[in-house]
Order: sequence, then C-alpha cells, then structure tokens
Amino acid sequence: MEQSALGERRQPAVFITGAGGEVGHGLISSFSDERRPDIVATDLRELDHKSREKCAATYLADVCDRDALDRILSMYQVKEMFHLAAVLSTRAEFAPEIAHQVNVNGTVNILQIAAEQGRMYGEPVKVVFPSSIAAYGFGSLAQKKEVGSVTEYEHCKPSTMYGCNKLYCEHLGRYYAHSYRQLATDSVQGEDKNRGVVDFRCVRYPGLISAETVPTGGTSDFVPEMIHAAARGEKYKCFVREDTRIPFMTMPEAIDATLQLAAAPREELTQIVYNISSFSPSAGEVAELVKQYFPKANISFEPDERRQAIVDSWPEALDCSVATNDWGFAPKYTLEQAFEEYLIPRITKQYESKA
Repeated sequence: MEQSALGERRQPAVFITGAGGEVGHGLISSFSDERRPDIVATDLRELDHKSREKCAATYLADVCDRDALDRILSMYQVKEMFHLAAVLSTRAEFAPEIAHQVNVNGTVNILQIAAEQGRMYGEPVKVVFPSSIAAYGFGSLAQKKEVGSVTEYEHCKPSTMYGCNKLYCEHLGRYYAHSYRQLATDSVQGEDKNRGVVDFRCVRYPGLISAETVPTGGTSDFVPEMIHAAARGEKYKCFVREDTRIPFMTMPEAIDATLQLAAAPREELTQIVYNISSFSPSAGEVAELVKQYFPKANISFEPDERRQAIVDSWPEALDCSVATNDWGFAPKYTLEQAFEEYLIPRITKQYESKA
C-alpha cells in the first residue's frame, strides 16, 4: 500500500469518472460483484443510493477541475481509471465549446494524472476510455452503403464536435501511452522513464441499448427510445428514416467487453482503439420487432434532417476482428436474442412494477 504525501497509507482503488451515467452504473455493479479494489467514483451530480452503497467513496467533482481531482486521488492508490465523463453527441452540438472543454480538457487532466501516478509508482497506470462510432464520418450515404463494415482506422472524419473530441482523445491516449515527453532528458541509465507510464485502452462503442433506463443526449438513442416508449404505451416519432442502419449492442455486453479489454494482458494488445458491436439493424427492422412484442405500439418515422445527416455519416457496421483476436471479444446477442433474453423481460418487469 502506497504512502500519501502526509505519510498516511493510501487505500487501493479503481477510479471512475462520470459514474452517474449508464456505463458507470454498469461498471460499479460489475466491480462490486467481484473481488476487486474499492471503487472511488465521481460525477457532477450525486450518484443514486444503490450505486453509492457499492462504492468506497463518491465525490461531486468536475473532470475539468484539476485541483479537485488531485485532492481526491491524493487519498487513494489508483492504478486503474475508467474515464467516462463526457458531454454526449446531441448536447455537444448545442454547446460545442463546453463539450470540447469537458471532453478534451477533462481527458487531458486524467491522462496527466495517470502519467504522474505512473512515474511515481514505477509502473503504468491503466486508463480505459470509451469512444464512439461518432469518430467516423462518411461524406455521403452512398459511400457509407458502398463501404459497409469498417475497421478502426478507416473513414475517421467526424462531422460532430463529440466525434472530433473522441477521435482526438484517442490520439492523445496513444501519445501518452507511447510517446509522452519523448524528448525529455530525465532518463535513468539511458532509458526514458516517461515512456509507457500510461496504459491507455480505448473501446469504441456502437449505439447502446439498455433495459434499465432511457439514455439522453445520444444521437443513436432512437432505438432504446422506441422500445421504452412502446413499453410505456406511448407514441414514438422516430427522428431517422426507416432504412437508417448503424451498429448497436446491449448495455450489459458493452460493460462486459469494457472489463474484458481492461483485464487483457498489455503485451497481447496490438492497438490502442478497438471496435465492438453485436448487430446492425435498420430502424424499420427494430420497429417491426418492437411491434411483435407490443402489438399496440404506435411508431412513426419523422426524420429530423439535421440529426439524420449525423447518423448517415456513421458506418452501417463495424469490423471487430482485432478485438476478437487480441482479447477474445464476441457478441452475446443477435438482435432477436437481445429482445427475447434481455430487453423484453427486463423492460416489461420494470414498467409493470411502476404501474
């Protein structure tokens, strides 16, 4: 156990930023089910009671506030960070400068802290960073359809502030992992002690579908919104065309894959960024499946031209072969299985209990 600056022993912990979101909730639940170090979690808003109970400590903190982060981390021995705090795609378009400040400057703060901690510990600090399909960008719908499945480093020309932020932070993570202060003279026996002090790992999420909550602020949220509205007996006007097709996966799959990447031996990872996804349905195909389970579902398609253009710039499918080869990623569900085994049982139970 490490000593703090005041000579006190520092408690080993996993650090999670943006822990109040859906991914944060999932990670906290998964960590609490395993014998892992204590969880220290932060968010701008207080976490719900269930999440707080599973953490050693929770703090209200802004990732842009470096002093606040330093005060929190001075009390713990943190060698693994999950940096989830972000302004999501739709909201980022209304306040792009604020999104840049949070998404980029907040990430720089985390990477700088990880680098300093890595130098202090004499071993790399792991930073797991969720990116997004928003990092991609096609110039036309025809090009998107022609290309089909894409790898991690193809067609990365994002058209949104959120996508630009995520792509840049992927590159920042690569820099801190492989090139940090590469011209510095503070070396030990000819070896640059700044290199490799951050073990940066990035998982690029597709659209995520949760049975527990309806997310807000994501441009891919038309699928979960559609399902939850039908379960509540509400009309839903889908903001994209019926033929709109992008990759998706369920929230539990995304959590499992994130933890799987985090646990993989560093020497077996061949790249920094990894695609993951499970299925790529069209919005119309999802609507038809929703109606099989909720025959009274009232779903219409009224595309929002601006949001449609953003979704059209994202790929139809992701090539996840490197994640499969490097750390064993494999989707758990097809779209039909996701509905039958995860979404419908949990969503039905959730709204029955609220009735």
